[in-house]
Amino acid sequence: MKKNHLAGKMTLSMVLGIACGVMFLLLRQHLTSTNQTELWNLIHQLLFQDITAPEGTQAIGLFYVIGQLFVNSLQLVIVPMVFTSIVIAMCRISDTKKLGRISFKTIGIFMMTTCVGLLFAGIVGMFVYHLGAFNVNVEGLSASTGTTGSNPLNIFLQIIPNNIMTVFSTNGRVLSIVFIAVCVGLAINQIGKESTLKKLCEEVNEIITVFLSFIVNKFGPIAIFCLLSRTFAIYGINHLLPAMAYVITVALALLVYLCVGYPLYIKFLGKMNPIPFVKKIVKVAVFAFSTSSSAAALPMNLKTTTEELGVHEDIASFVLPLGMTINMDGTAIMQVIASVFIAGCAGYEITFVNILVIGILALVASIGTPAAPGAGAVILFTILSGMGYTSDAALMAYSLILAINRPIEMLVTSLNVVGDGSTALIVANSENALNTELYHKDVQ
Repeated sequence: MKKNHLAGKMTLSMVLGIACGVMFLLLRQHLTSTNQTELWNLIHQLLFQDITAPEGTQAIGLFYVIGQLFVNSLQLVIVPMVFTSIVIAMCRISDTKKLGRISFKTIGIFMMTTCVGLLFAGIVGMFVYHLGAFNVNVEGLSASTGTTGSNPLNIFLQIIPNNIMTVFSTNGRVLSIVFIAVCVGLAINQIGKESTLKKLCEEVNEIITVFLSFIVNKFGPIAIFCLLSRTFAIYGINHLLPAMAYVITVALALLVYLCVGYPLYIKFLGKMNPIPFVKKIVKVAVFAFSTSSSAAALPMNLKTTTEELGVHEDIASFVLPLGMTINMDGTAIMQVIASVFIAGCAGYEITFVNILVIGILALVASIGTPAAPGAGAVILFTILSGMGYTSDAALMAYSLILAINRPIEMLVTSLNVVGDGSTALIVANSENALNTELYHKDVQ
C-alpha cells in the first residue's frame, strides 16, 4: 500500500509539475509579449535561476536548489552503492561453490538473457534515435558542451586504476569500482572465514537502501514537482515530445521482452511449454509492478516457483536471491534506451561504438543495482559520466527522466523478477529437479 501510495504521489507531482511549468511558460510568454520582461526576470531569479551560473550570484533559485539537492542526494551514494552491492554479489556467488554446475548454469543464463536484452535495447534505441524522436534543441545550451573529445574506448584503460583513492573520490569511474569490488569479493571468499569487511559492506548496503528509500519517498515528490516545473517553465514544451517518445519506447521494449523473450527462453532453453509459466508467474509480475521492489516480490516469487511451478526448493532458494542481485534484464534495457535518449536530447552523436560501450557499462552497472526504488536512476548517472554525457542539456534530460521514470521502474521490476523465475525453471529442468506434474497442474 505504501508503494502504491508513493506511485500515486509521484504521478500527482508529475502532473502538477507539468501543469505548473506550463502555467509559468504561458506567463513568461505573456509578460515578454507585453513588455514586462523585468517582472519575468524577477520571477525567474526567485524560482528558476541556476545559482551556480555567473548571472545567478544574486538569485534565490528556489526550484533549482530543491531539484539539485535531490539529484545530489542520489549521486551521493553512487560509489558506496556500486561497491558494496558487487562485493556482496561476489560473496554470494562464491558461497554456492558446492552447487557446481547449478552456479555455472545460473550465472550463464543471467548473462545471456541480459546480453540479449542489451542487444535488443541497442537496436530499438538506435532505430528511434535515427527517426529523430529523441532530438530536441534546448535554447541557450550548447550540445557540444561537456563532450570528452576522445576515443570512447579509452574508458577501458581505466578499468584497473593506479590509485584507489582517486576512484572512490569520483562518480565517473564505475568500471574501476566494479573491478575493485569483484577483486575484494573474491578475495574475501578465498580467505575462507567470516569477514568483518563483508559484514560492513552488508550493513552499508542496508544503510544505502534505507537512505534511498527515504530520499525517494519523502523528498522525491517535491523534487519531481520542482524539476518538472523548472524544466517546462524555462525550456518549454519541446521536452514533452521526446519525453513521451522515451516512455513509449522503453515501455514497448520492456513489454515485448517480457511477453515474448522469456516464453521463448522457456521454450528453447528449457525445452518446455511456456504457457503454464506465463499463467502462474503473472501474479508475481503484477505484485512486482505494484511494489517496484524485487526484494518485496522475492517471497511471493519463491512461493510461486516452488509450490506452483514445481522447482526444487534448493534450486529456487539459490537462483532467486542471486538473481535479485545480479540479474537485471529490465534495468539494463532501460539504461541503454535512457542513455540514447539523453544523448539525443543533448545533441551527442550516437555511433555503434557508443552503443557497445553503453551496453557494457549497463551490463556491469546493472549487476550492482540494489533492490531499492530509484537505484536504477542512480546507476544511470554512472553510465552518463562514463560516456562523458555531462553537459547542461544532458543533465536536464537526466532530470526529466528522474521525473517521468516511475512507471518505467515499475515495469522494469516486473521484468527483473520474471527473469529470475524463468532462470530458476530452466536450471531446475536441466538438473532433473523439476516436478513436471506440478508444473502442468491447474493449467487448462
